[in-house]
Amino acid sequence: MTRPCVLVFAGSDPSGGAGIQADIGSIGAMGAHALALITALTVQDNDRVQAVYPVPARWLQQQAQALIDKIDIAAIKIGVIGNLANAAIIIDVIHTLRLRNPDLPVVLDPVLASGHGDPLSADNAAAMLADLIPLATLLTPNLPEAAVLCAGDRRAEQQIDTLLRRGCGHVLLKGGHGTDTQVVNRWYTDGASRSWHWPRLPGAFHGSGCTLAGAIAGALACGMPMEAALDLAQAFCHRTLEQSFAIADGQRIPNRNVDWHQNTLKEKS
Repeated sequence: MTRPCVLVFAGSDPSGGAGIQADIGSIGAMGAHALALITALTVQDNDRVQAVYPVPARWLQQQAQALIDKIDIAAIKIGVIGNLANAAIIIDVIHTLRLRNPDLPVVLDPVLASGHGDPLSADNAAAMLADLIPLATLLTPNLPEAAVLCAGDRRAEQQIDTLLRRGCGHVLLKGGHGTDTQVVNRWYTDGASRSWHWPRLPGAFHGSGCTLAGAIAGALACGMPMEAALDLAQAFCHRTLEQSFAIADGQRIPNRNVDWHQNTLKEKS
């Protein structure tokens, strides 16, 4: 038995809550397999980021080449990029893989900073994303990220229009940074839109965005259409937050336990 593979570009989080550690668990829970390319080493706990050390671009290119030379890639997921040199490598990999599969889904989680605002790149994060956004099948910004990417515009409808005009096929605008009693996530694409409403859970979580984006990429790799993938991945992410656990004071860790989530998938299918 084989599993579809997701090529993941993301930073390593030693706390295990976010980054490539979150992607591996979330993609696996969807029934796919993560090919984990580390773009940066971070110094962080479950609350704050103290330092980010991008992996040299030649190392990232070597990691990618070894995998794409042998393994079929069913989707790409991009998180923390690290620097402009690494962004260029990722762009080249996308172009190479889309020569083989023009419809290859690319999920871009535009991680600009930690939840506390700590930077997660050595270069200007918005500049790194400029040439990646037009290549993205799906962009998953939270409210602060969307404002930065849209030159400070905080009007949701204008943000969506701006981001779609930049070339990505779909936008999921996440409402986790709002203050209402419900989290509203809004999906837009050409000719379609939908909103999901989730109860806002108490407390704060480390890696919820990575968990959601990784799950979407895993579902797309398994052949699900976009709306169904968004539906399933959000239900999965909400369950991980409901069942989150503490490793210290501060933000809680989403529970991405594989056996438990396989039961969740059976309930949804």
